[in-house]
Order: sequence, then C-alpha cells, then structure tokens
Amino acid sequence: MLRLVLSLVALAAALAGCATPERAPVAAPGSLPLPKLVLVVYVDGLSQDRLARAHDLLSPNGLRRLTDRGAWYSDAHQAHAFTVTAVGHASPMTGAHPYQTGIIANEWRSRDGKLVYNTGDPAHRYLDGSPVGEGDGVSPKNLKASTVGDELRYATNDASRVFAVSGKDRGAILPGGKTGTAYMYSARTGRFTSTSYYMQAHPAWWERYYAGKPQDQWFHRRWDPLLDAQAYARALPDGQPWSTSYRKLPTRMGMVYGMGETAPGPFYYSTLLAGPYGDEATAEFAIELVRQEGVGRNPAGVPDLLAVSFSSHDYINHNFGPESIQSLDHLVRLDRTLARFFDAVDAAVGAGNVLIVATADHGFMNVPEFSAGRGFEAGRVDPGETRNAVNAAAEKRFGIPKLAYQHMTGGFSLDYAAIDARGLPREEVEAFVARATREQPGIAFTFTRTQLERGLMPSHRIATLVQRAWHPEMAVDVVVVPKPFHYFQSRTTSSPNACSHGTPYTYDTNVPLLLQGERWIRPGRYADYVETIDVAPTLAHLLNIRPPSASEGRVLKAALAQP
Repeated sequence: MLRLVLSLVALAAALAGCATPERAPVAAPGSLPLPKLVLVVYVDGLSQDRLARAHDLLSPNGLRRLTDRGAWYSDAHQAHAFTVTAVGHASPMTGAHPYQTGIIANEWRSRDGKLVYNTGDPAHRYLDGSPVGEGDGVSPKNLKASTVGDELRYATNDASRVFAVSGKDRGAILPGGKTGTAYMYSARTGRFTSTSYYMQAHPAWWERYYAGKPQDQWFHRRWDPLLDAQAYARALPDGQPWSTSYRKLPTRMGMVYGMGETAPGPFYYSTLLAGPYGDEATAEFAIELVRQEGVGRNPAGVPDLLAVSFSSHDYINHNFGPESIQSLDHLVRLDRTLARFFDAVDAAVGAGNVLIVATADHGFMNVPEFSAGRGFEAGRVDPGETRNAVNAAAEKRFGIPKLAYQHMTGGFSLDYAAIDARGLPREEVEAFVARATREQPGIAFTFTRTQLERGLMPSHRIATLVQRAWHPEMAVDVVVVPKPFHYFQSRTTSSPNACSHGTPYTYDTNVPLLLQGERWIRPGRYADYVETIDVAPTLAHLLNIRPPSASEGRVLKAALAQP
C-alpha cells in the first residue's frame, strides 16, 4: 500500500511538472547571469561614417555610452542589395536575409499587379482607426522567419515580454516578430498605437498616458541648431538648393512644427516625425511602456526584450541629405534623447542589468548634386523612362508591347504569358531585356530570373547581395542596380527627395553595430567585417536560447566578455 501511495505521489508530481514546465532559459553552466532586459535600438538611416564624423559632438551617456564603453564594429553591413527600411529592420532580429524572411522591400507587387505592403494586413485594424498603405491595418503576417523575441518567448513558455516601438509600423512590427507586441506612431493622432493583431484595446496605462496629450508638447516648437556655429563647420551650410519639403514644411533651420494651425491637428501630427521631436516622442512613449509594463522586471525571473526604432533621421536625410546641417544637428539632438532614454531604462531596470544593441536599417548616399560637385558621375534614374526605352526595344525585337509590364524595388516584372504564347525561350527574352536595360543611362548591373534560380550569378559582391535579396515567389524577373551615386526616382513624382538609399553600395550598407553591457560585452573598436544578421545568433548565445528559424549569421565571439 505504501509503495502504491508513493507511486501515486510521484505520478502526481510528474504530471504537475508536465503541466507547468520549468521556465527557461537559464544561464549556461559557467556562464554569466542573463540580462534582465535586452534593449535593441535602431536609428533609421544612420550610416557608420556619420556616427564616426560626429563622435566628438556626442554626449558621454548617449551613443558614446555604446562606442566608448561597448563594442563598436566599424565594418558592419546590411549585407543585401535593396537597403530599405523594412528589409533592414527584419534582418538583425531574424539573422536572415530577404530571400528567407520574405521581406524584400517596403512594398512590392504580386504578379497580377496588386500592391503588397510589407506589414499590410487588412484583417487587423489600427486601434485608433489610422489607415496605412492600401489596407487599414498591419501585422507581421508577411514575415516568414522567427525573431530573437519569438525564440525568447518560446524558451520561457511566453513568460518573457517582447515589445517594439517605432515611428514607422515596419520599424516596430518586424523586429517584434510574430509573438511580440508592437506600437507605432499614428500620423493622424500623434499617438503610438497598436493593432487588433496584438490586442483588442489599448491597456489602461495607455489611456491614462494619452489623456494628458503628451504628443502636443512640441506644437509650435522651433527647430534651431543646438550647438554653436563652429560645431557645424563640418556640415554644409543651410539653404542648399536641393533641399526638399516634407509635406510643405520649410526647408531651412528655424522651422516651426504646426505652423498655420491654431491647435495641434493633422498637419502637425503628420510632420512631427520629420524632425528631432519625433524621436523625443518615441523615447518618451518607450520609457512609459517600460515603467508601466515592468519591462526588465519580469516576475518570472526571465529576460525581457524591447526594440525601439528612432525614425526621424531617415526623413531628415531624405529631405536635406546626410551632409546637411539638419542631419548633423538632428544626430546631436538624438544623442541627447538617447542619453535620457538610457538613463530612464537604467533607473527602471537597474544599472548593469541591461544589454544594449544598436544598429541602423540602412545608410545613405550623398545628394547627387553634392557628389557631382566632387567630380563623380551622379544622378537620379527615372524608372519609368528606363522601362519605356527597354519596352520599345523589346517590342521591336519580339513584337510584344509592354514586355516589362511593371517596375518595383529591384527591377522589372516580365509578361511571361505573352512570351510563352509566342513560343519564345524565356531565358533568351530575359537576357535581351537585361542587356537593353544596361544600355540605359545610370544603370550598372542587371540579373535575370534564370540566373538567380539556377545559381548562375557572377562571383562578385554586388551579385552576392542581389542573390540574398531576391525571393523567387515575389521578386522581379530582371533585377536592375543603378550605378554608384545614382538612385531611382521618377521625374514626375509629387514628393521628390534630395537623396535616398536602397543600393548595394557601401554608403547604403555600412551601418553602425554597437553592443554594450559590462557583464556580457568586451569594450573595444573592432575592425572585423560583420553583418547585421550576426545580431540574432549573438543574442541567442547570450540568452542561451536557440537562434531564430532562418538565422545564418555568426556569433560575434570577439566582443563577448566570456566566449
């Protein structure tokens, strides 16, 4: 009888253990304690060279906390061809390139011409009613790989909390993965909101926070230079002729946000991100989230993860160029904002308990007029004009009108139905279109679907980055890469940019990669070539969890305090 009782007790204990699995991860034997919080910071559009050139103007507890007291990789790259926001936010936390993540651009078109927004999902509405793109909601539906946050939550039976905050939906949703909670800026209300994918209603603390209308504090605030004139000698003077206006904002320093409105309204909210105060709003909301959700103070004793993407630098570089006084002043102001943000996180979580990773989704080319003034061939390539010229040549050769029937990020889609109806070999037609495209102004490289599918690519860097960025189910049939110092922009666009990004050249791929946390990271300046996909396996190693599903990066062993 006693043996039976003991057996029943043992069985009950075993069943209880199955019902309540041990919470993991735990520190590996002989390793350091796990961080309470992993903080991942993106600065949208910040290239490595801009950080290096402004380093002496930065504050001790902002970005210099990371560069001077952490590991700074100066030869880090977003190592794929089409360096845009969505792609660059997906890669670090998945450890994967676009051919695996499925995020090949900010938007693309299906074969039938339907526009696909990278995070678009009309099944999930914005909680404050704000529309986006072609639908009325967003989610991580299109992301085909898991993230560090997804794997952390899996390892802890969902006890770890994963949050992501950004001025752009893609800057929050893609780093947050399938199981995190994303908040993004609403240009309609000036608030950071979520969607029904994550929750059916905002939490009570969110309602209390926005009851005070903190988003209105920058209404009629001027943007003037923060430092004295000598500090900006390394930047171009204000008022360059190529400066462009974001939604009719002025194109010189001294701009006032909300000018023309007597109270905060649609114009003010829609332009707030295009200046330094958008980043301040992002930081303030993220701090409130940390405090109210107890991020980094997990009652289960497991790590939490927070990703925050600061979006304003991208808008400013598009409008004024990375060499502008606006770009430099904004970086200085963002640095001060980051210092306050880091201090607030330390106060909430405890100094020494936070592991920080900082990077950027892409760099930025110089303004073409600036590059031309320095003796380089530079310019803007109109994709419509290029496609029209190629189609004219193709129609003359094959008798097929509008053979390249649409353009999107990366090149042209071809009318294979018309090609097959005429009994033409697809490979021959693709090769003709590729040659005809290379003959157009401003074009450096072209690659065909046949080359990409069969692995017939040349053995140079550009071809490798194109292969990584190409997804066979949704990408173009002829990939087109502009020449250095060129980018695609229609001559008739209603919203021109002073300059842009999106190419495989180093000014677009070379971004900062910084890691800081005294317990886990060995400080130093590292010259090794690394890629942003190395972030995911490095964090997985430090958190003692499995790497994300498509991860192909490597652990940054040299920067680890304890390999």
